[in-house]
Amino acid sequence: MIAVDVGGTFTDVVALRDGEIRTAKVSTDYTDVTRPVLEGAALLGVAGAPVFNHASTHGLNAVITRTVPKIGFLATEGHRDILDMGRVWRPAEAILDPGWRRSFGDAARPLVPRYLRRGIRERLTASGDVLFALDEAQARAELEVLRKCGVAGVAICLINAYVNPAHELRLRELVREVLGDVPCSLSSEVSPLAKEYARASTTMVDALMKLIYADYTARLEKGLAELGFTGQLNFADCAATLVPSHRAMEQPFRIVFSGPAAGTVASAHFGSLIGESQLLCADVGGTSCDISVVTGGEPFVDTTFELEHDLVVNALANDVSAIGAGGGSLVTIGATGEIQVGPGSAGSTPGPACYGRGGTQPTTTDTCLLIGIIDPGTFAGGELALDPELARQAFENLESDFTLAQRVRYAYEMAVHNIAEGVFNVAIKNGVDPRDYSLIAYGAAGPMLLPAAMDAVHCKQVVVPPNPGLFSALGLLSADQVFTVNRSAYTVLTPDVAERIDTLFAEMEAQLRERLSADAAVTFERSYDGHLVGQSWDTPFVPVPDGTIDEPAVAAMIASFHDTYQERSGNRFEMVPVEGVTFRVRAVLDTPKVEYPQLPARAEDEPLTPVRTTTLRYLGEGAEGQEAPVYERTALRAGDEFDGPAIVHEGLSTTHVGTGQHLVVGQYGELVIRKK
Repeated sequence: MIAVDVGGTFTDVVALRDGEIRTAKVSTDYTDVTRPVLEGAALLGVAGAPVFNHASTHGLNAVITRTVPKIGFLATEGHRDILDMGRVWRPAEAILDPGWRRSFGDAARPLVPRYLRRGIRERLTASGDVLFALDEAQARAELEVLRKCGVAGVAICLINAYVNPAHELRLRELVREVLGDVPCSLSSEVSPLAKEYARASTTMVDALMKLIYADYTARLEKGLAELGFTGQLNFADCAATLVPSHRAMEQPFRIVFSGPAAGTVASAHFGSLIGESQLLCADVGGTSCDISVVTGGEPFVDTTFELEHDLVVNALANDVSAIGAGGGSLVTIGATGEIQVGPGSAGSTPGPACYGRGGTQPTTTDTCLLIGIIDPGTFAGGELALDPELARQAFENLESDFTLAQRVRYAYEMAVHNIAEGVFNVAIKNGVDPRDYSLIAYGAAGPMLLPAAMDAVHCKQVVVPPNPGLFSALGLLSADQVFTVNRSAYTVLTPDVAERIDTLFAEMEAQLRERLSADAAVTFERSYDGHLVGQSWDTPFVPVPDGTIDEPAVAAMIASFHDTYQERSGNRFEMVPVEGVTFRVRAVLDTPKVEYPQLPARAEDEPLTPVRTTTLRYLGEGAEGQEAPVYERTALRAGDEFDGPAIVHEGLSTTHVGTGQHLVVGQYGELVIRKK
């Protein structure tokens, strides 16, 4: 099995063959994103592999940088500005800022400029009845405008189309007549859910992704075939579940945020192997730290997510929070002379000062190099030699009254503090006690910084899994293949609606079975999003019984809602009726998953011996250098243990065990770090 995670800086490729995990890391090329994918695939060999699982930030980066194709947007007349208005929410930091502007609005960087958003004369009622018939002559005239503007695709979102798609379906036919065979996304197919703006936003993103990924997927399939790959190409969606590539291209909005979600799934899978079901997951890369929670062995999943503030996508997604903290975070001096770290980043170009690529500002990587945590000669598997003198010069050039030792020490402490604060905030946001949770440290910089954050996070222990630098890619070999259908149908749950709900679930399950082979071993999972009558927000993922929905089943749905509501909010209001809003069916196909080889125990005549010692400097006020043994991770065996300070080195990452900490090597080679 092969998996690839295309990141902003590196493309990570992993292969599982004959029980052995092999890895490759290739620099991402924005001019041809398929090149590093195919280069990594060639390095590891894809001929004969049954599956190739793929996650990418390609579409996400296109949205963020506004390198998107030109598309048109058709809305009910009077509603074409819905994409500009959003939900009229401001982020907390902008509430009192009179100059704040919505990032995707017309005053900033619109994804679809106003002249390409056209109003169509038609109107359906909330029950799906026709209030005003579709004015086809007017629609053709508006489409002629889009044709003259040279749009490459069209997104269509009409009021109440999720109840009755007739007008959207006819509009698609008119698009074909006027514009030809261009990609066309309908809200009634992409996201047949209530709440107009989220449905419109999702449909717009889907139309953009169809254009962005169509050529990419074709070139990827062609390139893999030339390398001898004859298996199944799967794309990961925003919950890191797998979808065959041809199905993913039918609704590509689901794959726009797939990369960060994979690390959460990898953590959940690995946690199940080592008996840890309560996890705080932290992926510390070069620019950011992606943080998520696994409770009871399951990632926390949202029904929507944001690409930017208020740029909403209606897709099931692992709840991942990102902060600007990583190995490339810039060290600067604040207005009052204090040391600051991040959120700005040196990126891969020019990179940290010690890279010798023209960077002049110090970063967290420069900090750890001067401390002695990073070995300048073996960084990134020895492919990149670091220059400590350039790092020293970058710190000395800071305009500060602090000594060099203070600058480095405070920069390190701030980098650790920023990550610890982010992890702790995510734990509190999700209502979990970090003392009951293990902190999974991955990403190239995670093992280097997270053990030092253990006291501030108040977690039970820090676990560094095997291959932490490519752990997110391993998550793609830990995921199931899943198909999902959602439908909104506002329904107050009473005994007389049982037949209606049963019909709705039967139709959704039939729709899913059409996508699956007749002999597919599949498990159907039902749920619904509902609220107390009168509420404007929903409680998601309320369990629904299997089988026929009859009066007892409706009663069970109501009881499940109150249980779920109480679990999430701490309150229970059984006297208030329950209204179902969105009903959901997931078809889960069990998929082969990565098996981590067990590490043998150390032989009695094979002592644990460090490969060398290093001096750790600047870690305490006025402290002398600490002598720390350095161990090669490949030489460790199950059951090995030692106290900090110590360094564990491996090809693409470095683990720092601090003073007062104790490390034990687990049965799968995981490094478990606890306080002594």
